[in-house]
Amino acid sequence: QVELVESGGGWVQPGGSLTLSCAASGRTFSSRPMAWFRQASGKERDIVATVSWTGGGTYYADSVKGRFTISRDNAKNSVYLQMNSLKPEDTAVYYCNTSPPTRTWGQGTQVTVSS
Repeated sequence: QVELVESGGGWVQPGGSLTLSCAASGRTFSSRPMAWFRQASGKERDIVATVSWTGGGTYYADSVKGRFTISRDNAKNSVYLQMNSLKPEDTAVYYCNTSPPTRTWGQGTQVTVSS
C-alpha cells in the first residue's frame, strides 16, 4: 500500500508559478509510474501529468503542456510538479498517485489562481 502526502499549494496570481511536492511511502513507489491529478470544484478528477518510474518518460494533458513539468526523486520517494504561467482554470485540488492510480488518495493540496 502507498501513502501519499501532497504539499506546496496556495494562492497565486495569473502568470505565477508554484511547485507541488508529493511524499510517498511504501515499497512499491520506486517501481511504479507516478502521476499528478487535479479536481476542480464540481468536476471530476482528471490526470495532469505522468512520469515513468525511471523519470525518463513523461506525459502531459494538453491543457498544461509547455507550462507544467513533472519530475521524481526515487531516493526521496517524492514526485514534483513545477507549474508555470498559471491560469485561473488551473484552480483545483491537486493529488498525486501511482499511474494507474491506487484506491488510496492523499488529502491533496489546493491551488488557487486568481487576481
